[in-house]
Amino acid sequence: MSATSSKASRAAAEPQHLVALARANRVRLARAALKRNIASGEAQVAQVLLDNTWEVESMTVADLLSCQRRWGVTRCRRFLAKSRISETRTVGTLTERQRVELAERLRSEPSLKAA
Repeated sequence: MSATSSKASRAAAEPQHLVALARANRVRLARAALKRNIASGEAQVAQVLLDNTWEVESMTVADLLSCQRRWGVTRCRRFLAKSRISETRTVGTLTERQRVELAERLRSEPSLKAA
């Protein structure tokens, strides 16, 4: 029995709400770890934007930016306004060009460096 059919049969055996709950918990835990890494400086938001991993696909851009030290609502709003990107936009819906633009601005503008 292959791994795919094993997952399919397990999903059929489990109620849909339990499968959804398990996935939501996985995403929540992965995001919490990512936020801790960003806050501690182990991970950079610019690189996370470029990687576009499954953890951040449904995360808002403002939520990702505010993980950085000294980045609040106002700083995120001003940063995103220059690129004409809504704060409520999810990372997964950004185009490649938008992600690269945001990452470049985060890396190059000294006033945007997380302190």
